[in-house]
Amino acid sequence: MCGIAGWTDLRNSLEGYERVIREMGDALAHRGPDAAGEYYDRGCLLSHRRLSVIDPENGAQPMTYGKYTIVYNGELYNTEELRRKLKRLGHTFDTASDTEVLLHSFAEWGGDCLDRLNGIYAFAVWDKDERTLFMARDRAGVKPFFYYKYDGGILFASEIKAFFGNPRFTPVLTREGALSLMLLGPARKGGCGVFDGVEELKPGECAVFGEDGLKKRTYWRLTAAPHTETLDETAEHLGSLIRDSVERQLVSDVPLCTFLSGGLDSSLISAIAARRYREEGRQLSTWSIDYKDNRKNFVASAFQPDEDAPWIVKMSEFIGSDHTNVVIDSPALAEALIPAMTARDLPGMADVCSSLYLFCGEVRKRFTVAVSGECADEVLGGYPWYHKPELLYADGFPWARSTAQRAELLRPELLSGISPYEYVKSAADDTVKDMSCLDGESSEEKARRRMFLLNFYWFMQTLLDRKDRCSMAHGLEVRVPFCDHRIAEYAYNIPWEMKSLNGREKGLVRRIAERYMPKDVAWRKKSPYPKTHNPSYSKLVFTEFSRLMSEPDCRLPELLDRGRIDELIASEGRSFSENWYGQLMCTPQMFAYLIQLEMWLRRYSPRLMF
Repeated sequence: MCGIAGWTDLRNSLEGYERVIREMGDALAHRGPDAAGEYYDRGCLLSHRRLSVIDPENGAQPMTYGKYTIVYNGELYNTEELRRKLKRLGHTFDTASDTEVLLHSFAEWGGDCLDRLNGIYAFAVWDKDERTLFMARDRAGVKPFFYYKYDGGILFASEIKAFFGNPRFTPVLTREGALSLMLLGPARKGGCGVFDGVEELKPGECAVFGEDGLKKRTYWRLTAAPHTETLDETAEHLGSLIRDSVERQLVSDVPLCTFLSGGLDSSLISAIAARRYREEGRQLSTWSIDYKDNRKNFVASAFQPDEDAPWIVKMSEFIGSDHTNVVIDSPALAEALIPAMTARDLPGMADVCSSLYLFCGEVRKRFTVAVSGECADEVLGGYPWYHKPELLYADGFPWARSTAQRAELLRPELLSGISPYEYVKSAADDTVKDMSCLDGESSEEKARRRMFLLNFYWFMQTLLDRKDRCSMAHGLEVRVPFCDHRIAEYAYNIPWEMKSLNGREKGLVRRIAERYMPKDVAWRKKSPYPKTHNPSYSKLVFTEFSRLMSEPDCRLPELLDRGRIDELIASEGRSFSENWYGQLMCTPQMFAYLIQLEMWLRRYSPRLMF
C-alpha cells in the first residue's frame, strides 16, 4: 500500500511548483515510509510514497511506460493471471511488481482494464500526449481517492491532509458539511469529503480529467440475477470464493499476520490462512486486542453475550498460531482520540478508531501486512437490522436512529428550512434509487436488497475508512478478503433463507466454517468489535469534554447550541438517550466524537461559510 498525490492544470504552467508536490507527498509519508518519488510534466505533477510489499527491490513509482505514467495505491490479487495474458499480447516486464502489470494493463485496454482487475486500488494515470488524467477506485472502496477540482485543474490524494500543502486549496466548511458531521457522522455521503469542494471517487467509479473537464462513470455495480443453485451448491460456491479470496491475499514478500477476535469471520480467515501456512511449513501469527480490566468490568448484553478472550485462545490453539494479545488502558485510549482523528482528517468512530490506531501501531512493530475479517456482516447478513422487521423496513439508516436528538444539539440557524429527518432519509434513498431487482420480487426481497446496498455503501464504507486510515497511519497494510467483488456479486443474489440458514445471522457462512474450526466457534453468537468496558474511560472522556468546553478558544459552540452543550455536561450525557451510531457508539463514544469534532475545528481551522 502507498500514498499517492497529484496536481494537473491544463491552463497554467506548473513549472516551479515541484516543491508543492513534494510537500503533498510528504503529508502522506506515513502511508509509504519505504521510498518516495515524483514526476514532473508541463501540465501534471505526481507524487508517490511507497510501502514495499511485493518486489521490494523494484516497482518504484511514479512508473512510466510509453506515454503513460502511473501512481498507484493498492494490491492486485490476480497479478500473475494478468501478466500471462499481457505477455501473450506481446508485453514484456522488468519487475515482479503489480504496479507494472497494472500500468501495462491500462496501456493495453485503457479504462476497460478495470473489468479485469481483482484487488483493492486507487490509481491515476497521466497521458502526456493526450494531456488527460485517468483516475479509478476499486469496486468495494477499500482504498481512498479524494480530489479537489477548480477551473482548469484538479488535485488528488489518498488523504485530504495532502491538499493543505497546495495553494489552490482553502479549507472551508459550509452548512452542508456541518450537517454531514452532525447528522450523519462518522459516516459520509458517498463522494463527499466534508470540506467544501473536496470529493471522493465512489466505490466502483472512475473518471477522466482533460480539456473537456471531469467526466465520471460507474464501471461496476451490484446487479440482480436469478439464483439457481441448491443449498449444497451455494455453500460449496461461496466457500470456494472465500477460500480463494483469502489465499490470494496471503501473497506477500514481507511479514504477514491475521487479526483474530474469536468471532466467526476472523476465525474463518485465520483458519484458512493457518492451513495454507502449514502446507508451506510455516506458522501463522495472529493478533487480537483487549482492554485493561475488561474481564472485571464485562457485563453481558444482547449484542455481546460473552467475552472474546476465551474464544481467541481456543481458536489460536486449534489452528496452531503464534498469538499476540495487545492490551490497551483507558488513558492511552483517550489520548489516541486526536491522533486517530488526524489520521482520518475528520472526526471518526471515537475510541473504536483510537483503539484500532493503537493496535495497528503495535502490529506494525513486527509486521507490514495484516489480513482482517471486516465486511462479512455487510454482504452476508450479519447485523441485527437484517433480521428485525422494525429495522429492515424503517426509513433512513437502521444504525443511526439518533437523528432527532443530534438535531437538537445544533444551532437553530443551521437547521433553517431543513428537516433533519428528510435530510437523513434522502441520503439513504439516493443510495438505492437505482437498485437492481428482479421482476416479481416481493417487498421483503426488495427490502433486503435495499439493506444490502445501505450496508455496502454506508456502514461498510465507514469501517473501511477507519481501517485504512488507522492502519496506514503506521504504514501497515490491512487486507479484507470479504470485500472481494466476486463475493459481493454472488451474495447479492443468495436467497435470504440460505443466508440465514437455521434462522441464524450468517448461517450459511457458519455451515462453511464448520470445515475449518470447532462447531461451537462456528455457531458462536455474533460479537461486535471489542471495546472497553472500563468505567474509567467514560470518566476520562466526560472530564476532557467538560474541560474543552470551558476553554475560551472553544469552537464547538459555532456549530452546537451552547445551552444544549451545558445540558449534556450537567446530565453527564443522560439527556442524550439514543446511541450515537450503531451498537458501538454509546454515551462515552458520543462525548469522544464531540471531543474529536472540537479538536478538528481547532487543528484544521476550516473557514465557516454559513
